[in-house]
Amino acid sequence: MPSFRQLPPSLRPNARTKSAQPGAASIHVPVARAMVDCAVYCEGTRLSGKYTHAAALNKVHELEASGKQAFAWIGLHGPDEHQMQAVADVFGLHPLAVEDAVHAHQRPKLERYDNTLFLVLKTVNYVEHASVTLAREIVETGEIMIFVGSDFVVTIRHGEHGALTGIRKAIDASPAALELGPYAVMHAIADHVVDSYLDVTDLIETDIDAMEEHIFSPTRGTNIESIYLLKREVVELRRAVAPLTLELQRIGTDHNDLISIEVRRYMRDVLDHNIRASDRITSYDELLSSLVQAAVGKVAMQQNIDMRKISAYVAIAAVPTAMAGIYGMNFDNMPELHWTYGYPAVLGVMVIICALLFRAFRRNHWL
Repeated sequence: MPSFRQLPPSLRPNARTKSAQPGAASIHVPVARAMVDCAVYCEGTRLSGKYTHAAALNKVHELEASGKQAFAWIGLHGPDEHQMQAVADVFGLHPLAVEDAVHAHQRPKLERYDNTLFLVLKTVNYVEHASVTLAREIVETGEIMIFVGSDFVVTIRHGEHGALTGIRKAIDASPAALELGPYAVMHAIADHVVDSYLDVTDLIETDIDAMEEHIFSPTRGTNIESIYLLKREVVELRRAVAPLTLELQRIGTDHNDLISIEVRRYMRDVLDHNIRASDRITSYDELLSSLVQAAVGKVAMQQNIDMRKISAYVAIAAVPTAMAGIYGMNFDNMPELHWTYGYPAVLGVMVIICALLFRAFRRNHWL
């Protein structure tokens, strides 16, 4: 029975083809528009020249036929459905994984389709801002999908950050890593992404320290919205990091027939870093929950202080209000109603009583 890769595109299950509507033209953007780089590696060295995705795989097959170890690495950025399907037809990628790679918005996961692994990584980027209390976004996320076979690596990146150019240059300069095959590329990408988790958590810790100082400062107001914003960003970061722990564990235990023991050793180091980043994020989440409670308590205390001040001023204002109300009843027989100094005497009594009340409230720290 022919393998999935050997089947013609028309016979492959769920093969995606775009047919034009009656009277409408169908326009397909070539794969080259989404391709960032395409290279062929042979026994630890990148071969010179430019390749299409199909030519790269053909070159690999030629080298393998001559007894050499080789693989191709194709990098794509935000491919559409047609572009991704064209690559899938050449490399024999499973339609379900292809659909995930096109539409993105996947959680970190590891799936196996025959002898091909499909790894989804969430990339994170720290958004610079002048102040955590004025920020509207702190962490932005993207995705990197990795298809790894015995002789190819296909990477798909979604988002404006998380470029793999630096990783490719570093691995091009490391023949020892390239000799480990395409799974060494998967390790290099995963290691870079997980290290970025640690970098972002370090920067977020600075924001949390600034927020903590702001909350407990007696001379500053309390902005609970900023704490909720920071907590939302930490939750988003946790969703990117925490699920990856289990998938990295599976790489080290469930696919020994595909991944060499040396690559699995390197992946265990990536797992350790991811666990450390996940533990940091968990502690940040708990700390922010405590800050929310502290902020709510601070607001409640400030409201109590404000209510005491309002009550004190209401009590002071009640004295002249009561006296003015009594002498405003317009009865003929009222004490001191026709006395020459009655009006200034009443005003004086009002002032004296109000002053005594004000002094009493100040002594009790109500004002």
